[in-house]
Amino acid sequence: MSLFVANAVFHGEHVGLRVAADGTIGALGAEVKPEHGEEVLDAAGAILVPPLVNGHTHAAMTLFRGSGGDLPLMPWLEERIWPIEAQLEPEDVYWGTRLACLEFIRSGTTRFWDMYWHPEATARAVADAGLRATIGAPFIDKGRDPGPIRGAARESLAMLEGLGDPIRASLAPHAIYTVSEESLRFLAELSAERDAPVQIHLSETAPEVEDCIAQTGLRPAAYLDRLGLLTERTLIAHGVWLDEDELALVAARGVTVVSNPAANMKLAVGKVFPYPAARAAGVRIGLGTDGAGSNDSLDLLADLKLFALAQRHAAADATAIKAADAWTIATGRAAPLLGATPLAPGAPADFLLLDPRTPELAIGDLAANLVYAADRTAVDTVVVAGKVLMRGGEQPERDEVVAKAAERATRLGL
Repeated sequence: MSLFVANAVFHGEHVGLRVAADGTIGALGAEVKPEHGEEVLDAAGAILVPPLVNGHTHAAMTLFRGSGGDLPLMPWLEERIWPIEAQLEPEDVYWGTRLACLEFIRSGTTRFWDMYWHPEATARAVADAGLRATIGAPFIDKGRDPGPIRGAARESLAMLEGLGDPIRASLAPHAIYTVSEESLRFLAELSAERDAPVQIHLSETAPEVEDCIAQTGLRPAAYLDRLGLLTERTLIAHGVWLDEDELALVAARGVTVVSNPAANMKLAVGKVFPYPAARAAGVRIGLGTDGAGSNDSLDLLADLKLFALAQRHAAADATAIKAADAWTIATGRAAPLLGATPLAPGAPADFLLLDPRTPELAIGDLAANLVYAADRTAVDTVVVAGKVLMRGGEQPERDEVVAKAAERATRLGL
């Protein structure tokens, strides 16, 4: 039985939306009416909007929430996170990711980019939750023999590629300070060979930039470019220390940069992503939460407000970013690589219904309200591929997922 959404408000007009048998939007418009035998979901005036795209996460790190939260970035990684990650089992990652998916759905995120261990467990969790994700296993080889790790990278990529929708495979070198130059070149070649996207942390802290210059004579983006890793397939997470020359280079190569304002503020990286300069250069931009270990929250609506406010504050300019532009970034439509889905016939039937009775949405401009006023309580219904994942804020699997994730966290001593 196909789904029909009646009485939704889209761009100020009451519309009907029909989901085709293949999970795409079959029809959308004021003239579209339900047909006999369709399952009708009465939106009752709810606002129809595209879903959010979280461009940078480590989903299973929900298990690490609140762990080492008062430490700087490198001590947090080296002393707290990496030792525990060495003990991870696939079921830890599965249930940590399922918990993350509950949070994504609650706040209207239907697609995310993930870099984490045991990617096959992440993929299974994403499929079971009904979401979409681009997934890659972290690649770290400094101080190790790169041979076995390269083989593992090929195997992981092939495994993820074989899963098909809703999973997209990626390569995921952790960072320039954890991956050797030789291996970064190898991953650039593998990305080109397999047309695989690459996600990497870059220019997150000032010491990372200083070390890169000292060791290579180049700033981080220029270093990646020399290795062949700046392409339209590349996603850079953070990028807060990119200078204007690097932004111009990133834009010329078609690279996507994903800002993670909450995690950057919590870890005190010392700078705000330079959106006005990036926009002027023509950089493709996305928004991410980072993992729940460094952000604590996976609510992209909360990060959206932080992103917009931080830009205005850092620039001392209330016109530094428009609300409509910020909303476009959060829905992934400012960077084609991220995989945003338009609300149009033939596109995947992925969408949100927002409760118009929410006080924060009742009066005023919708884009401004979504950026500066609304939170996840505004999200009433979430649909992916025509399947209703949340209705009226209810998630049937919540209690089981929370309990299982808590058991895995306890196993790890968290």
